[in-house]
Amino acid sequence: MLPRLVVVSNRVSLPRKGVVAGGLAVALFEALEKQGGLWFGWSGEVAAEAAGPPRQVRRGPVTIVTTDFSRADYQDFYSGYSNSSLWPLFHYRLGLMEVSRRSLEGYLRVNAAFAAALAPMLRPDDLVWVHDYHLIPLGEELRRLGIANPIGFFLHTPFPVPDMLVALPGHRRLVRAMASYDLVGFQTPDDVRAFLGYVAGEARGEVAPDGSFTAFGRTSRARAYPIGIDAAGFAALAVSHADTAETRRLKASMRGRRLILGVDRLDYSKGLPQRFDAVECLIETRPEVKGTFEFMQIAAPSREDVARYRALKRQLESAAGRINGRFAEFDWQPVRYLNKSYDRATLAGFYRAACVGLVTPLRDGMNLVAKEYVAAQNPEDPGVLVLSRFAGAARELEVGALVVNPYDLDEVADALARALSMPREQRVQRWRAMMEMVEANTVARWRDRFLADLGRLPAGLELDYGQRMAVRPAARSSAASTSASVSSSDRTMPPAAPGP
Repeated sequence: MLPRLVVVSNRVSLPRKGVVAGGLAVALFEALEKQGGLWFGWSGEVAAEAAGPPRQVRRGPVTIVTTDFSRADYQDFYSGYSNSSLWPLFHYRLGLMEVSRRSLEGYLRVNAAFAAALAPMLRPDDLVWVHDYHLIPLGEELRRLGIANPIGFFLHTPFPVPDMLVALPGHRRLVRAMASYDLVGFQTPDDVRAFLGYVAGEARGEVAPDGSFTAFGRTSRARAYPIGIDAAGFAALAVSHADTAETRRLKASMRGRRLILGVDRLDYSKGLPQRFDAVECLIETRPEVKGTFEFMQIAAPSREDVARYRALKRQLESAAGRINGRFAEFDWQPVRYLNKSYDRATLAGFYRAACVGLVTPLRDGMNLVAKEYVAAQNPEDPGVLVLSRFAGAARELEVGALVVNPYDLDEVADALARALSMPREQRVQRWRAMMEMVEANTVARWRDRFLADLGRLPAGLELDYGQRMAVRPAARSSAASTSASVSSSDRTMPPAAPGP
């Protein structure tokens, strides 16, 4: 009999009835239905005063438990430490990182509250799977409450190299909390190396070639689990929406021109200003492409209550106006900027209509838009993917994508020109190589691999004092030797030092 699965995420995101489903929510819910289980997380609601007790509802064999945030929790935990400290740090944007004692206290407070609410609901044989940077301390809080179950953690974002991570006040506490999990999952081997590099260097832990590590008095394991999509399902969705009213309107408006398409959440990690600049560079340096294509950027609104995101929105509006003002003709507009959201089905049709998919984040854990673009293509006449080397998806899709440095405008412009003129035979060959990777690494396989590994592991080994002393600081494995060098400037910081 399969053990019950308990999923914990910052936001409970259940598949909605009547909506074309797909992605992470469906994959997790399928596992919960199969094994029976519980999904615990934030409801998405913010209470004016203190939040009330968690609410429970049943959907078949699945119990859904949600809790509201107080206004202070939302500001300190979500907008504060999670998204103003960890998000920029994990996306290599130290200049945007903000840390305050208040936000750190809120982050720890909400994780402790989650643990206190969840612990009484757990059964001895449950598998617990915690998701993403918002909830890094949750495993440690559960251990403090005596929970000995196997607990796994998956980080959906990138993980910074040690030299960057040490810029975070209290960085040791963060990694110590990650060591409380039995299995720590990352998107790419690069993320695993960065994490183990910190464990071996800063934490003076012991690292084995298979990703096992001993640090902070505990033995655990780190592995890469690249997340995927439902390739067959999304391909079918694209076929069924290739001739909808919206897709026909889009094609008609192109008047035979080729479509370069970008689809992103409005976020500074996505490299949108640089992307607009690269399109401008393409038109400047290659006059022959004028009038032959249009670039459409869909940027779904995000975190509109944050000044930095509002400023980014204005920057993109200005860039679109500037480029169109410089190059548009009475019958041609090079840039279409849409600050709005579209459902997955509509986007699938748009992906299939696009001759070029432009996915150029400055840093991304995986980027499933790249994989969805590949899955949506017409096998007989596919488009070309231009992909940032700093997206986790590049490790898999470099077999067919034009991989670029998003900071190099000339390189991106060159790739766009090449994509627009690529012969069909070459496009088909490249697409087949990418589609093979997308079909091999689906979201279901990602889920099943992680849960299989978590289920095989014994509950984390707590070391006694004598064993801790046996973990010699000088012991280093080959797994750590490839990591970036680490500054010693923060090694004297107490593990629980709060931010300024």
